[in-house]
Amino acid sequence: MVEIRYFTKSKKGNTYKLAQAVSEAINVEAKTVENDLEQEVDILFLVNAMYAATIDKEVKDFLSRNKDKIKCLVNVNSAASGKSTIKAVKKVCNKLNIPVLEKEYHTVASWLKLNKDRPNEADLNRLKEFAKEVVNN
Repeated sequence: MVEIRYFTKSKKGNTYKLAQAVSEAINVEAKTVENDLEQEVDILFLVNAMYAATIDKEVKDFLSRNKDKIKCLVNVNSAASGKSTIKAVKKVCNKLNIPVLEKEYHTVASWLKLNKDRPNEADLNRLKEFAKEVVNN
């Protein structure tokens, strides 16, 4: 079983766009981290963004509540700074004994005048291919 959860504070919806791209690629509904997992999942795509140099408390709380239901977490993220969330996600997951796939999907995101129009169609298409590859392997 595969699930998708995402968290965003942004009004621009960059993280939402990423979650929807994964959803389209693997035909699984993307839900916010407010929705706990109903059962154990083989793969959880966690779509998130960098906020104040880390992942948000909501993401950490979701992981803590669902730690026993996640066999493998796949990190998908964006950041205007260009910095990936993988270190922050792994730090939390290591404490909770949640396995994290080494390979992640990361892209820059637009914010104010930075990285205009990102993620763009090419970024989303690369993400769709990444998601299909993860699920099919």
